[in-house]
Amino acid sequence: MGINLSNFLTSKEKNKRMNEFQDLDHLDGVSVSTVCANLYKNSRDDLVMFYFREGANFASIYTQSKIVSENIKWNLRNKPKKVFSLLVNTRNANCFTGKQGYRSLEKISETLALKLSELQKKDEDEPKKIKPREVMFGCTGTIGEIFPEENIKNKIPELVEKIKYTQNKYIWMKAALGIMTTDTQPKLAMEECEIGNTKIKIYGLAKGSGMIQPNMATTLGYIFTDANIPNDILKKLIKKNVSTTFNAISCDSDTSTNDMLTIFSTGCAKHSKISSINDEKLKNFDNALNNVLLNLAKRVVADGEGASKFITIYVKNCKTENDAKKIAFSIANSPLVKTAFAGEDPNWGRIIMAIGKAGLFINLEKLSIKFGNISIVQNGKINQNYNESETSEYMKNTNIEVCVDLSLGSKNFKAYTMDFTKKYVEINSDYRS
Repeated sequence: MGINLSNFLTSKEKNKRMNEFQDLDHLDGVSVSTVCANLYKNSRDDLVMFYFREGANFASIYTQSKIVSENIKWNLRNKPKKVFSLLVNTRNANCFTGKQGYRSLEKISETLALKLSELQKKDEDEPKKIKPREVMFGCTGTIGEIFPEENIKNKIPELVEKIKYTQNKYIWMKAALGIMTTDTQPKLAMEECEIGNTKIKIYGLAKGSGMIQPNMATTLGYIFTDANIPNDILKKLIKKNVSTTFNAISCDSDTSTNDMLTIFSTGCAKHSKISSINDEKLKNFDNALNNVLLNLAKRVVADGEGASKFITIYVKNCKTENDAKKIAFSIANSPLVKTAFAGEDPNWGRIIMAIGKAGLFINLEKLSIKFGNISIVQNGKINQNYNESETSEYMKNTNIEVCVDLSLGSKNFKAYTMDFTKKYVEINSDYRS
């Protein structure tokens, strides 16, 4: 499924223009390069490289699927202290490709490390020899097809040649477009904060539209910051903040073989040393990171394949957060619930069904359900003032909130999902053509 830049600068379907996206500009220590490696039938950027000329600290969370792509295996096996490059390709997931897929990554990383080492000699006062294991990979696309090693390897010289050390909004946009598959919109987010008195930038890109219930992250999510934070603290930060962001979304209940969420810290911002996740100086950074992750996660759901509704499922006053999460996803992943929302049908009985199938104790006399501000079920009974015409009108909104109150405790959870439309079926029945 091909993409060209003009389609996304003005998307007919979503009516989003380039100037409506956040203004990601220069971030010290990271460079971006994109090319067309002819991985699709039509011409589009499908290979994206992020280059960290001084190296970057990093931390990743990967898919919980028991079948994983070869690039995930590569990233898990190679554990450098710093990484110098992330290379992302679309169209091919490099999953179920066996030795060929893994060996291709070895060869590509050797070529890329060599070319970047040559660039170091040209541009740096103290050049570093970059090792193949200091290259990370992201892959997304179709599972089970031969990995296009030659197409990608042949484009490495051009990728390196196109490196620009100063970034701007257009370059970040090209990168976000370059990692997309069935997405209809690029996904970018940014926050600025302070560590001590030092200004810090946090930029993020993501792709994802289908095969989304990450159980760790999203299909692909990459966060970049100029902060100087050690790997172990980055890992704790990303694990802490993923639970209410990327682990709170579902488009279709399917977990990808390629899910990865990685944060890169270039260390270019000069602030006092961070030695613990509990450091008070990290508080603003922690909040800003959560904002970036939640922004990107919501963009993934809003751009779900064929989606016409963005739906928030808020389950509150449960005994445990896990109970609230289980009920929220039982509702969010129900095809009957999702098709009712697509048809703008206020069939709240399907919400009742989804709550019940979660298998948890429910005290019906305490159960309440709202659509937006409209009370439908109160204390286990239909609200005597319930007006279905009013609810039908509410269902026409593109943003809908379902609130389920169990009144059994104090723990809450919000899940984010989308509806199932005829377009969803069309996209996934025609995915490889």
